[in-house]
Amino acid sequence: MNRNRLGRSGIVVSDICMGTMTFGNQADEKTAFRILDMAYEAGVDFYDTAEMYPVPPDEKYQGATEEILGRWLKTKNRDELIIASKVAGPSHVWIKAPLRGGKTGLDRHHIVRAVETSLARLDTDYIDLYQTHWPDWEFGYEETLLALEELVSAGKVRILGCSNETSYGLTKSLWASDVLGVSRYETIQNNFSLNNRRFEDELAQVCRAEQVSLIPYSPIAGGVLSGKYNGGNFPAGARFTHYRDAPKRQQAMMHRFVNEATLASTERFQEIAADLGMSVVTLAVAWSKQHDFVASTIVGATSVEQVPDLLAAADVTLDAETLGRINAVTREIKYPMG
Repeated sequence: MNRNRLGRSGIVVSDICMGTMTFGNQADEKTAFRILDMAYEAGVDFYDTAEMYPVPPDEKYQGATEEILGRWLKTKNRDELIIASKVAGPSHVWIKAPLRGGKTGLDRHHIVRAVETSLARLDTDYIDLYQTHWPDWEFGYEETLLALEELVSAGKVRILGCSNETSYGLTKSLWASDVLGVSRYETIQNNFSLNNRRFEDELAQVCRAEQVSLIPYSPIAGGVLSGKYNGGNFPAGARFTHYRDAPKRQQAMMHRFVNEATLASTERFQEIAADLGMSVVTLAVAWSKQHDFVASTIVGATSVEQVPDLLAAADVTLDAETLGRINAVTREIKYPMG
């Protein structure tokens, strides 16, 4: 397992991070523990969660993921592990967070409440990387960063990051940190996969120039790159099978991930993986972590059977010919996720 630095911080992590967003509903605690143990045994020391997990969001599950991860942490040496969590941010985007009455702004009030609750659920006295889950573009970055700086100064949080942010938002936040003289976002956690390469258009250059690390989520495009949705199939229990009959926001997300273009590109990537004698899941994760602006790629699983192909990417470096074939698919099927 290779390791990279998060931004300009003192934290170095494995280049595969185990995500946890299904723990507590799609994956029960016993399954979650086994998945976490498999990652740990493979050399993963970086684990990502959030106050609003598990997803799909539901009041009866909310917070269960951090609680499960917290109980697992008690079976390990806490100092060996890097734990990331998130404050939800505003609920005006794809998912409405079922906490604090749906009022999840990024002012000091919400940030303080969120971190205290996360620390209690994780049963730890600090979080290594604390991230804003969704930005609030209508609210000034200054108050958010000042509130987050209080957490760093108090030792409750080591470093800061953002998620689902834009080029403008990341640049604006970095400027605000400089002006205020407070801790900056060292990481950005955005969607990035073979089916969604938009990060390369602008944000990659911001990350390179400002030494901010991408920790991409959904490297297998929400499971689409596994091929399980090929042919218009919607497997029972799968995320987008659930979203197909969910409220309009989730239906829109389903159509973004599962459509004619994404399924066509997935088939092409499956052919490349087959020629290399590996799973397309392994190909997708290996491709993600091979970018110079990526510190660690977040993977996730709902069953132990899914884990080996994800972790196999740790030992894979794609050669120039393979990268050329991948780029050819991207040129032919442009922006399959819109």
